[in-house]
Amino acid sequence: MPPYKRAAMGKIPFLKMHGLGNDFVVLDGRRAAVTVGAAAARALADRRTGIGCDQVIVLERPRHPGAQVLMRIHNPDGGEAEACGNATRCVADLLRREIGSPQVRIETIAGLLEAKALSDGRVSVDMGPARTGWREIPLARAMDTERVDLSFGPLSMPVCSNIGNPHATFFVDDVEAIDLATLGPVLEHDPLFPQRANIGVAAVRDRRSIRLRVWERGAGITRACGSGACAALVAATRLGRTERRATVVLDGGSLDIAWREDRHVVMTGPVALSFQGEFDASLLAGR
Repeated sequence: MPPYKRAAMGKIPFLKMHGLGNDFVVLDGRRAAVTVGAAAARALADRRTGIGCDQVIVLERPRHPGAQVLMRIHNPDGGEAEACGNATRCVADLLRREIGSPQVRIETIAGLLEAKALSDGRVSVDMGPARTGWREIPLARAMDTERVDLSFGPLSMPVCSNIGNPHATFFVDDVEAIDLATLGPVLEHDPLFPQRANIGVAAVRDRRSIRLRVWERGAGITRACGSGACAALVAATRLGRTERRATVVLDGGSLDIAWREDRHVVMTGPVALSFQGEFDASLLAGR
């Protein structure tokens, strides 16, 4: 891992990382515990008075004997997310530098994720099996998850899945024409989603290319969403519109997504370390 600077009294060291512009404040709580509550997550994520990020990532000592680290994901609204594909790649890149192995295992509250650093600098993550049953997503009532009975404005009949967290993917002709900032928060909180949902709008360009924008649950519109890209490929494949492997083009760049025959979804893409620094410990109290 790139070395943290020795923090001055009352200061907390951090790393700022991103995957395709989906950005994170990464805190190492393995040696000295770092507690990030809802107020602290909101304060750190604030782009005017904090550091600014889409999620705050805290690394802790793993509970699972096969993992190198436990990764916790805090959204800017103070909630905790189960999974984040772009953050997983960032943490995997840190770990492979730290332990000297291209293959790492990262524990999350959604399960154990395996990742591999590739020779071209990208990182590949096995996001686990795509869950498509209505109870697994979960939805509030039984229905066909390939044609979910949900409509709002120009969006209707999403394909729903769970890629560590709930996703609803709406297929449209032009993702740029959709007012996602208005539609996203309403759909995220629809009663159909008892745990809320990430809202994707996708356009299939051809059988190996999908254009996608995502309203992330608890974070809003981000430049990239790794689990959302996985959900889009799974949705398009279920509808017969793409092959089981395709490039998903997000606002911040492209991810290579493959839905294997064993139903595991593998995501491959770049990572970047933007900078490192320290912040005043008072931010952890939400001030």
